[in-house]
This record gives sequence, C-alpha cells and structure tokens, in this order.
Amino acid sequence: MARFEPAALPELLPLFYRRLFPHGPYGRWLGYGGAGGNCFQLREFSFTLRDDVYLRFQSFGSPRELERELQRTNPYKIDIGAVYSHRPSQHSTVRPGAFQPQEKELVFDIDMTDYDDVRTCCSSAEICSKCWTLMTIAVRVIDRALVEDLGMRHRLWVYSGRRGVHCWVCDDSVRKWSPALRAATVEYLTLVKGGAETVKKVNLSEPVHPFIRRSVGVVEKYFEAYALVGQDILGSPESWDKVLALVPEEHREPLQGEFPRKRDSVQRWELLRARMERTRRAAATARSAPCYADWEIMLQYCFPRLDINVSKGLGHLLKSPFSVHPKTGRISVPLDLQKLDQFDPFAVPTISSLCHELDVASDDGEREDGSETEPKRRARDYRRTSLAPYVRVLERFVEGLERARRAEPRRSSDPPGDF
Repeated sequence: MARFEPAALPELLPLFYRRLFPHGPYGRWLGYGGAGGNCFQLREFSFTLRDDVYLRFQSFGSPRELERELQRTNPYKIDIGAVYSHRPSQHSTVRPGAFQPQEKELVFDIDMTDYDDVRTCCSSAEICSKCWTLMTIAVRVIDRALVEDLGMRHRLWVYSGRRGVHCWVCDDSVRKWSPALRAATVEYLTLVKGGAETVKKVNLSEPVHPFIRRSVGVVEKYFEAYALVGQDILGSPESWDKVLALVPEEHREPLQGEFPRKRDSVQRWELLRARMERTRRAAATARSAPCYADWEIMLQYCFPRLDINVSKGLGHLLKSPFSVHPKTGRISVPLDLQKLDQFDPFAVPTISSLCHELDVASDDGEREDGSETEPKRRARDYRRTSLAPYVRVLERFVEGLERARRAEPRRSSDPPGDF
C-alpha cells in the first residue's frame, strides 16, 4: 500500500473527487427518493478546506451540483447536517427564528478515546488490533438493539477513518424524531455512567432488563480474547486490584487471596465468575438480592460508550462517509456487518493507495472508451480499486432504502416513530 504523506493531500484530493468519490450512490442515499428533491436541496453540508477554513450552511440543488462543488473546492473534510426548513445557503436571508432543522438521521458516534480508562494497549488517538475489538463489540451491541429492541431497519455503519465508528439510522419515521426521542434512545443504550472520578460505572440490580442480558451475551463472545488475553486485565496485582474494586467487599478479600495462586487472567476470571454464579444460585434459593459483579465488570470494560450530544441534536453535523481523514489518509468507509469481525482499520484504503491503484490500472494499458459517459467512467474508476467493496456496501444500503420506499410509499401525514 502506498504510504500516505499528509503534505501530499492537496495534490491527491482533486483526483479523488474527480475519479474515486462515489457520487452516484451518495446522491441517491441523501436524496431519499429523488435526486434533486427538496430533501437534498434543504440538506446542510459543511466543508473543511485547507488551512482549517470551515464553511457551514452549504446546500445544493442536486447531487450533480454538489459533485461540481466538491471538485472545485476539494475539501479536506465533509460533514453532513440536518434537512432544514429553508435552503441552508440562504439562511441569512430568512427572518430570525424561521430557519429550523426539520429532520435528520439518528446518528451515533463511538470514539476509542472514551475507553482510555479500560484499555492498556493504547491511549488517546492511537488504536491497534487489540483495542479495535471494542469497536466491533460496540457495533454488535448497538446494532442488535436498534433492530431487535427498537425496530429500526436501515442502519449504515461507517469507519471514521481513524479511531472510531459512526452509525446513520435512516428510517423515514426516525429521521423526524424530536431531540427528546433521540436523547431517550441514547439513554436506553447507555450503561456506563460517570466521569473519571467514578470507579464503578455500571450498577445492575434485579430485575435485569432483557437489553442488558442480551448485551452481556454479545460481550461474552469477545471478552476472553479481548480483555483476558489481549488486555490481560487480571495479569498483575496492580491490574487485578483495579478490577476487584468493582466487586463487593465481601467477595474482594477472598479473591485477592486466591488470585496469586492462579496462572493467568483466564484462570483468575474463571475463579471470579464461578464465585459470582454461586452467589446468584444462593440468592435465588434465599430470595435475596443477587450479585452481578462479573457482568458489571464485562460491561464496564467492553460496553459501548455513546456521546449523547451527537445523537440528540438535530443541528449537530457528522463526518460524511467517504471523507478522507487528513491525518491518516484513510477513507471513511461503510462497514459490511457480515464481515465485521474481519474488518481491519489498518487495511482500509488510503487516498495515496487509491491514486496509485488508478495509475497502475492506467499503466496496464486499459483503453479509454470515447463513447463512455462521464458517470460510467467514474464508476469504472473506483471499481478498479480497493474502494469498490466499500462502495458496494453503500449501494446495497441504498437499494434497501429504495425497496422499502417502493413497498411502503412514504406519506407526509405519517406520525413520527416511537419505541
């Protein structure tokens, strides 16, 4: 893979927006039923240009107009905002108070830096294959809940290009949700609570909600390989004291005495888990309160951590899929949930590698077809590169939206969804 150098970005971006950016499926997605329709025209975009020049309230009459502007300005970053009551580019001409957001996808932003208190391999903006498992768990937990608990159908998961993932829920009714409904959804999906000064951030009690039980079931599939082997959370007295601080005092001292006699984190966890299961069986017999310390530990170390402010506000913008991350050069690509466990953020194509792939394809002597239309040529360009499978994920997502729209014609009188 060609090495990315941030200094080369100004030279690479024109080629990216001209020959690699998937303008076709991108415009179909945000058009929601008709390229150039009101939904697209009233959508806010923002561009971050070279030297951190930030342009908000950009809007376009059609996807083709957006495409031309991307090729003219070559932004370092694209953000997508809400659909407004008036065209965002004309917001300064609207009477005060009249310019208001009308709808937006329900979005989630999960950032690896929010796990710095529980990961030992990396910190801050750094990631590695060990801690990336946290993002895999987050997608599995949240996506299952969105579909099975909340009845949502159209979810586009996207790698941010550096250290996190984003989710765009695009169901017609959900896009019209109020900030209160969005905040309630995030609250439902939140278990880890408290700031840096809070030691125990997950507290369970009877009856344990089915969402929590199912989430524990997801976390369990990854916990040994990620937390016990990869992070070695019980590997030393210092690390196991941090874990045992989450255990009730009557169990803490016996475990501290037995842990040194066990070989590794896996054996120590088996000891702790067995003790908690015995206490739950005894509590069931005595009809007393059970202890879920093992579940609480798994959730505190692995459960998704959401930013409520990103999700609840209609005016909040989020990085667009297929943006180029200016520090890593990686493309913000959609995730194929069927292959989520195999996703490697370090194997994601960079703008440098994609431009190199285009050069190699041209050098291989592929002849240009003079009768070929510009959209067809652009589609052929990105399909000759490693970007192709990620564009196909977006295409399949858009096709699902379009099938649903044909099966259930959208009615403007439909009330917003609920849960």
